[in-house]
Amino acid sequence: MAELEAAGVPARTITRRCGPGGSWQRLLPGIVLLHSGEPTDEQRLQGALLHGREGSSLTGIWALRRHGLERLPSPRDVHILIPHDRRVTTTGFVHVERTRHLPRPYLRGDLPVAPVPRAVIDAARRLTDEDEIQAMMAESVQRRFCTTGMLTHELDQAGRTGTALPRRALAPLLAGARSVAEADAWRLWRRSGLPPGHWNVPIFDADGNYIATPDFWCDACAFAWEIDSYRHHADLTGHRATVARNARYVAAGIVVLQTLPSRLRAEPAQVERELLAAFRTAQARPRPNVKLVA
Repeated sequence: MAELEAAGVPARTITRRCGPGGSWQRLLPGIVLLHSGEPTDEQRLQGALLHGREGSSLTGIWALRRHGLERLPSPRDVHILIPHDRRVTTTGFVHVERTRHLPRPYLRGDLPVAPVPRAVIDAARRLTDEDEIQAMMAESVQRRFCTTGMLTHELDQAGRTGTALPRRALAPLLAGARSVAEADAWRLWRRSGLPPGHWNVPIFDADGNYIATPDFWCDACAFAWEIDSYRHHADLTGHRATVARNARYVAAGIVVLQTLPSRLRAEPAQVERELLAAFRTAQARPRPNVKLVA
């Protein structure tokens, strides 16, 4: 608005054009959109940053979208970070967060956005669905946008407000789980009382030939647990890969249990019984000469 006045547009003209039936609209306090239609996402993002003024940056879900993450819930608003001493408040569709730990932003599509670890934790602190938090964290780690250590650091920087649920969601990922389904499996394994193992580590035979990277591996008795979803194994390529993987398990003498992700919540007691039975079978036979590479 100040720029319009500086360009010679009288204040009364701005007021008239932003009024009922006018050709302009007030997007945010002091920010005018020079058309009356629905603002685009890009205009909302730019408007939010103008509201935060120089040095502000996008964070949360919108920032993660700009980085290229996909397993994200729909954003409720535009979350921005500003210096702690700046007097700018939350308004309209903009959630303003003042912070003493202002990250150095990246430019994504000419807009300043917080680094992935910070954006993940900022988003997670405002979500209430643990699955959404876990899926977002898992994607950021699985696609190598960041590490679990980076997420832990950002959580520690964030203090206590809104961090209990993200910390719970992060725990399985710190153990090596890389999806919501694997996190469910991690919790079920812990409840079962079986000895700890490894998540997503490659297994090789005595000659150094690759066998597989099981979702869970108990090295003491060479037991593998695969959480095999229909989505990843239903097409011809996925089915062939699964059959070939299982053939390598059999050839190496490895006991493997396959579980559908949906059963981890729908039938946890039955899955636990199957898990215990498969584990006892693995314990009962001589351990094959296979090794993990952690």
